[in-house]
This record gives sequence, C-alpha cells and structure tokens, in this order.
Amino acid sequence: MATKKNNISPKGFKESKPEFQFAFTKENYMWMIIGVVLIILGYVLLVGGGSNNPDEFNMALFNARRLVFAPIFIVGGLVVEVFAIMKKPSKKQAETEQ
Repeated sequence: MATKKNNISPKGFKESKPEFQFAFTKENYMWMIIGVVLIILGYVLLVGGGSNNPDEFNMALFNARRLVFAPIFIVGGLVVEVFAIMKKPSKKQAETEQ
C-alpha cells in the first residue's frame, strides 16, 4: 500500500489548497463609503428651491448651490466609486491582510 509523504502527489507535484482572497480590501471599502457619502451630499444639495404656491416662481431654483456645487459632488462621488472599484491592493497591504 503506497502512502503519500510530504503532500507530494504521485506525479511529483505538491498538493496545495487554493487561497481564498476577497476582491476588495478594507481600503477599497473605505473609498466606496466616501464616494457614497459624496453622492448623497450632492443630492442633499439639490433639495429645495420650490414654492408652496404653484403660481409663484422662485428664483432660488437657479442658485449656485443647485447648478454648480451639487453636480460637482455627485460626479466627484461617482469618480471616487470607480477609483474604489478599480484600485488594486499594494503587495505590502495584500500580505498583511492574509
């Protein structure tokens, strides 16, 4: 009866268990949360500017907060989300999280 020694298969290759690694690291999730917060902040900046009376027009609808700052925050948040998804962990960081 043949026995295996040192986890070597009959073909001479070492048997190894596959390592399980997550696709994202803690840093990726941190960047994702920052991106979501920026997007939510942009949408909060868009809120308001309406009028209680439909016959009145409120010029606050066209202020800089809604036309400039809110879209910048929303697009910035989307850019941060893409960065968070595409970022690869550094070798040093990948070794410490194993």
